[in-house]
Amino acid sequence: MAAFVLKGAGAAQWASGDVSGGAVLCWWGVCWLVVAFFAMADGVSRHREYRRIKAMLLKYGFSERILRPLARSRCQRDAALHAARETGHLDRARAYFHGLGYRWYHILPDLVVRNPLAFASPTFLRSSFLPGKKQRA
Repeated sequence: MAAFVLKGAGAAQWASGDVSGGAVLCWWGVCWLVVAFFAMADGVSRHREYRRIKAMLLKYGFSERILRPLARSRCQRDAALHAARETGHLDRARAYFHGLGYRWYHILPDLVVRNPLAFASPTFLRSSFLPGKKQRA
């Protein structure tokens, strides 16, 4: 919503003759639209991850091998914990992540903690927004 308000205010500034003010407001609007797009894409990706993990937990039961690849980011751990809650494995999943040293305040993904510029890498973006098994050619 903020993006559209900024875009509208920028267009009004531009129309009134303040080109530089209008351009700045439009630029901020575009930036907020990009943020909103990535937030929506992350939400869709986490929902797909949740459904995939839930299906695996229902089919195979609790296994640390299912949860191990999901430990690297808070969003993936939350998706796994939600799937574990719905399949009756919540306590074991929490204990597993707690045993790995993760607490409620570990928000940033492990890769980003090690290298803050990792947000821009194609590998990070692919693993964040395209979860699941890698396809073989």
